[in-house]
Amino acid sequence: MVVLNGSQLTIEQMKAILFENEGVEIAESAREAVIKSRTAVDQIVQQNKTVYGINTGFGKFSDVSIAEEDTRLLQLHLIRSHACGVGEPFSEVVSRAMVVLRLNALLKGFSGIRLEVLERLAYMVNHRIHPVIPQQGSLGASGDLAPLSHLALVLVGEGLVFQSGRHVPSAEVWRDELLLPIELEAKEGLALINGTQAMTAQGIVGYIEAEKLAYDAEWIAAMTVEALRGITDAFHPAIHEARGYKEQIEVAERMLEWLKDSKLTTVQGEMRVQDAYSLRCIPQIHGASWQVLNYVKEKLEIEMNAATDNPLIFDDGETVISGGNFHGQPVAFAMDFLKIGIAELANVSERRIERLVNPHLNDGLPPFLSPQPGMQSGAMIMQYAAASLVSENKTLAHPASVDSIPSSGNQEDHVSMGTIGSRHAYQIIQNSRRVLAIEAICAAQAVEYRGVEMMSPKLGGKWQDVRNVVSSFNRDRNFSVDIESVASYLGRITVQ
Repeated sequence: MVVLNGSQLTIEQMKAILFENEGVEIAESAREAVIKSRTAVDQIVQQNKTVYGINTGFGKFSDVSIAEEDTRLLQLHLIRSHACGVGEPFSEVVSRAMVVLRLNALLKGFSGIRLEVLERLAYMVNHRIHPVIPQQGSLGASGDLAPLSHLALVLVGEGLVFQSGRHVPSAEVWRDELLLPIELEAKEGLALINGTQAMTAQGIVGYIEAEKLAYDAEWIAAMTVEALRGITDAFHPAIHEARGYKEQIEVAERMLEWLKDSKLTTVQGEMRVQDAYSLRCIPQIHGASWQVLNYVKEKLEIEMNAATDNPLIFDDGETVISGGNFHGQPVAFAMDFLKIGIAELANVSERRIERLVNPHLNDGLPPFLSPQPGMQSGAMIMQYAAASLVSENKTLAHPASVDSIPSSGNQEDHVSMGTIGSRHAYQIIQNSRRVLAIEAICAAQAVEYRGVEMMSPKLGGKWQDVRNVVSSFNRDRNFSVDIESVASYLGRITVQ
């Protein structure tokens, strides 16, 4: 069980919750903070103090007062009207992440929501009750209103949940669980939907997959180095220490480890003086992408432990402040940065693919790695597919965060578009994984021509892993199936 207290959740814990179905429980200290915060909201309602979202309308309607007897109905109207998401739903793993993150944020005790509601969110995580949440419709401020409204609808028995590959009404699920839907009270609807958990949830899932892909990119690149009889001097630690970037130094170290005891690699002057950039500059290029990943991880771990709704309640209710922590700009920037970092891993991978298949560049390998050049095309069109994917990535990498459009009668006049950024980042990760799958297929084929027995022991093991997924091609076939099979292999997430 992962104990949630609103301030110490990590990416590694999220990995266990999302990919190993680890359960969650609420820390006792968080329970106390939540109860205090809720008591403050009850007092505000009883004393008829005017506080945004408790007894006022929302957005442009913030100056409209709501009678005490209508404060519950106000919250139900809020989530119904704001559930305007459209398009395909987020994946079930992203939906699970969203529930965990919203729960963790509300456990900080600044939101005025009842413990009963948060216990139900924890129940949803532990019993795999995952809301069906459309991907499109969020501006990323006031947070992810539309996606989180679909999450909140499940609590009140009006939304849909995933169940065995189907979308099932939540009312049926609660009946099966012998539980009643939640009846929201003052501020609770707003507390549930005013936050950045859609962009952050998709960002976390994207980051976890991107981190795995960045490690995979190194052994795949190393296999290409062997296939092209690359020069290992370029990975000498002195070069990278002379520049000083930690991530670059670490990539170079890992490259040398992958290539240790290889009889296929060369030294400078043995066959050529230096390699092309796509081989020689692997530590510099991949290392820069690792810098991006480290930045993204830092921002996500702050955001996943942040209070992101509005208003926030402090000093046992003595201080209630309307602010803008729901604004997704920090996450939007991080997601746009992630897009660039991962797109570049694919860009350089595609250039290595070209060197593997191009007879003018591949140092004597068969043209397009074809078993019968001319009669059979071999890997020719695999390179086309890689080129198409990296070109698509360039379009998706356009920053979402540079866009903004006013909403709510110009009250909400600058928004982050962070959820669009996180969705596009995830698309780039999927595209890039397929590009690297193509490189892995081509590199595995190429080293067979050189001599598998001459590979480094570590890379020989990886070659066998690839061969366990796809066989060597001694004749043309439907390579789409191979690409998807290797991409699926690369996409498996394991928890240490």
